Amino acid sequence: MIPFRRYLPSILILLILGWGGLAFLLIYTFPTVWPRWTFYFLWVVALTGTALPFAYVLNRLFPTHPPAESSVPIRQAIWVGIYGATLAWLQLGRLVSLWVILGLAGGLVAIEYFIRLRELARRRPVHQDESIPDLHLDDKSA
Repeated sequence: MIPFRRYLPSILILLILGWGGLAFLLIYTFPTVWPRWTFYFLWVVALTGTALPFAYVLNRLFPTHPPAESSVPIRQAIWVGIYGATLAWLQLGRLVSLWVILGLAGGLVAIEYFIRLRELARRRPVHQDESIPDLHLDDKSA
């Protein structure tokens, strides 16, 4: 897994664009059609930027074997953004309840679980070349 400082520019850009854009949108626009869709886009960006450090830390605290690729925390943070925007969209129609919140979260966790399972299944171990003899340190014939 790559170090945290490699994620830092992306995190800062997402946070500034997302939260700054939301602040601008809420202060200077009326809730018509295009600002509403812009809200959903900026909400995904803001939540993704906020969740990315947490996804990175959780992947470092609970490592898998083999280790997760560098794109996994980014994908998990995007799931958080999509989850928040979907809940905001459903709330517009007053459709959000505890069961919808839990069901949507469970569905996204299951999708991520199956994606990770597929990644682990597609990974092939590196085989040693049979023509290169193994080095034995306890060999007395040297």
